[in-house]
Amino acid sequence: MGLASFLGAIDTASRSLSVVNRSAPDPVQRMLETTFADQPVDVDELSDDARGDDVVVLTEQTAEGHEVVATSPLEEVMNSVLLVNSDLYKTGQAKLDEFELPSVLTRLDDVPFSLRGYPESDKEKLLLVAISRYIERHAWRAGNGRLRSSFQRLSRIEDERGTRAVYKKVASTDVQTHIYGIPDWSPPTNSNLVTHGGYTDDFYDSWFVVYTPPEDESVEAEPGDRTAASDERLDDVEPDQPVALLALETEPKRWEGYWTFRPSLVSDIDRYISRNM
Repeated sequence: MGLASFLGAIDTASRSLSVVNRSAPDPVQRMLETTFADQPVDVDELSDDARGDDVVVLTEQTAEGHEVVATSPLEEVMNSVLLVNSDLYKTGQAKLDEFELPSVLTRLDDVPFSLRGYPESDKEKLLLVAISRYIERHAWRAGNGRLRSSFQRLSRIEDERGTRAVYKKVASTDVQTHIYGIPDWSPPTNSNLVTHGGYTDDFYDSWFVVYTPPEDESVEAEPGDRTAASDERLDDVEPDQPVALLALETEPKRWEGYWTFRPSLVSDIDRYISRNM
């Protein structure tokens, strides 16, 4: 049981990323393909006179055929994942109030990922790092509700300058900010962070970032009700949209997980954490 019981809670979506009318160098295409290698997301490229150059299109296979879920400039994908490393987030260079993720990445929700960390891969795990920051920013922008985040070791808050700055900023709002991990560090007495320490597998192996809005503001619509996101709307969810990332380290430096906007699933994950950690 435990958090591992939620790994099978999604119905796998069939999604594809297409780079349209690429003029960027070949290595950019190879980096995108490598980032999603061995994942249930196909990556290809095509020409389309109806679109401009260097556009990434996310589509989903449905009973009616391929439907466009989101489009984003290739440059946005390059600058958020392909051409950066995790130090951008750890050191605070990716500032919370300036951070954006292209919709073709955020809308890969309900897709199960199996990712490797460094040194086996220097890009795969970065996708989860970026989504984590996206959810943290979503909570900060909402300004209320509740954020629950796990770090395996609580001392990561202290060790990573960028992470420390993000959580100080989120906790300075009306967002109830809960952090979870092995209790090897305590925040200052004047901190608004609420710490939860433990030594079970859920503490040792989990990576979650879960945002829930105030109960009277939570949206009811499932992600399928959202319209396709364009490159003009990088944050294509409402401020009161629940969202959760959940991943577990099933082997050293290997992570299985997903992120979801489904209110009922986010609520179930949040409730489990509240009652068991």
